[in-house]
Amino acid sequence: MEAFFISTAIVALAEMGDKTQLLALVLAARFRKPWPIVLGILVATLVNHGLAGAVGAWVTTFLGPQVLRWILGASFIAMAIWMLIPDKLDEGEADGSPRWGVFGTTVVAFFLAEMGDKTQIATVMLAAKYNAYLWVVAGTTLGMMLANAPVVWLGERITRKVPIRAVHLVSAAIFLVLGLLAIFSSAA
Repeated sequence: MEAFFISTAIVALAEMGDKTQLLALVLAARFRKPWPIVLGILVATLVNHGLAGAVGAWVTTFLGPQVLRWILGASFIAMAIWMLIPDKLDEGEADGSPRWGVFGTTVVAFFLAEMGDKTQIATVMLAAKYNAYLWVVAGTTLGMMLANAPVVWLGERITRKVPIRAVHLVSAAIFLVLGLLAIFSSAA
């Protein structure tokens, strides 16, 4: 359960102000159909984080505990630094006509926007750290939904009231602590 709760919290915090959250806002403003957008976010996240979790679980099969400990520690510390860099929606990510409808457009846009994103990389690292694939994917998916679904329904009102900089600082601190714990924990 620790893997689930940590994964949920980290991704929910990391997602605040992230480009996929901005994408959710753009899609909500453009299409004004919250249910297909939220379901599209869920499907895209399950597929994307399922693949990322599988990569994280796979990495543990060929890296020894000492090497994995140092890689995970350095990766978490790098994520802490990355959290301090504001994210912007790339131009054109939500442009074009909805060829596949609102749901299909959301699935494709979110899946592509998550490729190489902080939350996808965090999913890889968390799956490698906890060796609990299903709990990590369930937690990271819930974290994405907690951060993005309210944006779809409540839009800009939320993003104006949430102190994004403070959320990024808290996320960076959590990643830093996880990195230091990974490096300095015993490899028993």
